[in-house]
Amino acid sequence: MLAYRHAFHAGNHADVLKHLVLVHVLRRMAAKDKPYTLIDTHAGAGGYALEGRYAQKKAEYRNGIGRLWDRTALPEPLADYVNVVRSFNPDGRLTQYPGSPAIASVLLRPTDPLHLFELHPSDYRALRSFLGRRPHTKVAMGDGFAALKGELPPASRRGVVLIDPSYELKGDYPKALSAVRETLSRFAQAVVLVWIPQVQLVEAAQLPRRVRAAADAAAPRGWLHALLTVQQADAQGFGLAGSHMIVINPPHGLLEDVRACLPFLVDALGQYDGARFVLEHHLP
Repeated sequence: MLAYRHAFHAGNHADVLKHLVLVHVLRRMAAKDKPYTLIDTHAGAGGYALEGRYAQKKAEYRNGIGRLWDRTALPEPLADYVNVVRSFNPDGRLTQYPGSPAIASVLLRPTDPLHLFELHPSDYRALRSFLGRRPHTKVAMGDGFAALKGELPPASRRGVVLIDPSYELKGDYPKALSAVRETLSRFAQAVVLVWIPQVQLVEAAQLPRRVRAAADAAAPRGWLHALLTVQQADAQGFGLAGSHMIVINPPHGLLEDVRACLPFLVDALGQYDGARFVLEHHLP
């Protein structure tokens, strides 16, 4: 588990989908004056140098954020996400990619608590150095899955939970589902974001359906599910074909934000003729 470093994958197509959704969840949450708490169960290092040796090993960002960097006439919600990334690259060159904590640091208001959990020692140290002094911020070296019991419900009584483990180990799939159930049992109103890789594993194929079922059983404001498929697995069945984002109790307007972007992303990020998107929702 501690071998995984997100820097190898920073800015890839899965990050584009995940962070597009995250940006607009946080925008929508900030529409109300009352503070809200963001809990990130697998926060990583916070941000990533795209010219560093990890990111350059496979340069996955080139087929992700790199394909959007110089595009014009982006759908408005997608342009907003790209502009957030641009704020970390003030000279106009794409050299830095913000992880979820960095994106949160520019979109949360000073009164919105930010609680970050990371197990990898090096990533934890980088994250603590980056955001440890931000007001109302907790940076903990620990298991984000286990931490949820002590975090919910938040004192703010408004909250977003981001669950995006690496799924490097198959055990992450049942743990993610348990985390969703734990969150909804303790705080049914929570806005829960679950990232799931599209890979050729039974566990990966089953998890989206199981997360939606958990939401059907306990979430008062339903769910939306976006799948973006951009490439084929290799001849051995390996590789990240795409990814899912499921948002439980989605804020009003989020469906329209996502719907406006997915066809464009298929065109911009698709690497084979079968590239596609799926957008499903069950909203009250």
